[in-house]
Amino acid sequence: MRTSPAELSPAQFRAIGHDLVDRIADFLGALPSRPVAPDTTPRAMRALLPAGGMPATGEDPALIAKESAELLFANSTFNGHPRFFGYITSSASPIGALADMLAASVNPNVGAWGLSPIATEIELQSINWIADMIGFPSPRENVPSVSSYSVQVADRVGGILVSGGNMANMVCLLAGLRAVIGADKRTRGFEMIPGLRIYASAEVHTWLVKAADTYGFGTNAIRAVPVDASLAMDFKALTRMVAEDRAAGLRPAVVVGTAGSVSTGAIDPLPEIAALCKREKLWFHVDGAYGAPAVVLADAPASLKALSLADSVAVDPHKWLYAPMEAGCALVRHARHLHDAFEFHPVYYKFEGAAEDPPVNFHEWGPQNSRGFRALKVWMTLRQVGRDGYRRMIADDCALARELHALAGAHEELEALTYSLSIATFRYVPKGPARSADELNALNTAILARLQAEGRVYVSNAVIGGTFALRACVVNFRTDSADVHALVDAVVVAGRQLSS
Repeated sequence: MRTSPAELSPAQFRAIGHDLVDRIADFLGALPSRPVAPDTTPRAMRALLPAGGMPATGEDPALIAKESAELLFANSTFNGHPRFFGYITSSASPIGALADMLAASVNPNVGAWGLSPIATEIELQSINWIADMIGFPSPRENVPSVSSYSVQVADRVGGILVSGGNMANMVCLLAGLRAVIGADKRTRGFEMIPGLRIYASAEVHTWLVKAADTYGFGTNAIRAVPVDASLAMDFKALTRMVAEDRAAGLRPAVVVGTAGSVSTGAIDPLPEIAALCKREKLWFHVDGAYGAPAVVLADAPASLKALSLADSVAVDPHKWLYAPMEAGCALVRHARHLHDAFEFHPVYYKFEGAAEDPPVNFHEWGPQNSRGFRALKVWMTLRQVGRDGYRRMIADDCALARELHALAGAHEELEALTYSLSIATFRYVPKGPARSADELNALNTAILARLQAEGRVYVSNAVIGGTFALRACVVNFRTDSADVHALVDAVVVAGRQLSS
């Protein structure tokens, strides 16, 4: 009988697994008392790893699991910590962590239905639920039941789970460009569309620049639309730019609206953009990687609700749906556009099914052939939380950011700058003689570095009209009011020390 150095007996797996789950449970329970981030260096981290090259002989798996847990628990930046306000990576649901272990244990390849029957259907249902949750498409064209997804190329909503916001947006963009340019895009590429223009707010995430570079149409094709005082896209400027480009013989193709900018949470005027795109026959994409789930709130901004009018939307379950990383979701109004962009039939793939119930093979819907089972952690978290649970948690996050903005506005040494969704920006302004703009920027830059090194709270930054701001984002079901007050106190203490 063959033996393998990679195998574990059921008894070994059970013992190691039980011990690891116990360690993780203790870690999660003690998380609030730990530093948010370590004060360390790359050299110090490398010194903790085994010396030399790859080991010639294997090691004890129980010891490997124990040492790996200790390394991660002692030397990580914890985005699940209640005082992590830095970036839009949420506290991950514990059930999602268990889902990842279960998914990895079964290890389906969700590139073809025949290789992953139930995993494929779970992913389709997850996509269905996310689309339904955010109201995409508009209610009169609502998402069908999961069983009707079996129609591969249909005039109904479609989607796929990818690694995160960059990939979700890039998948949607390629589907949009294929729809605008037509079938020749595959064989002739972008040579057939000289003067291609894509419009986005000056505050758009860098995914668009990466896409322009990766796809080869070049960053000169991107038209950065100025923003208004709220840092949302200036719609009048967009209208003018599209008209000017048409008059110059260029080819407007896509408008990207942002539903929650990364710096301040600003929301572009999505209803107006939708109307313009319909009139001008442009593809309307919404980057809702962060902000789209907030549409479930009763008091959601009217502009946010208009994401239902888009041709495609990107959503990140590992942001405001609290799934473990990695999990992004690309949604298109008409599934055929996603299929048209990615369908290939190599001779070495023979995945067919009954004509009356054809399977979905995800390798035809996105850039990957081999695909891990990302959907399980999303699906299990969606089931545990439910729509009402998300409504409550997202509302709590927004309320905490609003509270932080109010605290900063009321404090004599802080200046509140912006608030939108669950992002608040502010800065430290010391009492006494007035400081120049450059001095205040330098001071707040130093405060940021001090806070991140100390590890008691963790914030990031934004630059707003030349002003360096401290930026706090709340996408964390563990954060409460005491943590917000602790952040204010930490900023003031650091500001006083560094400005004295």
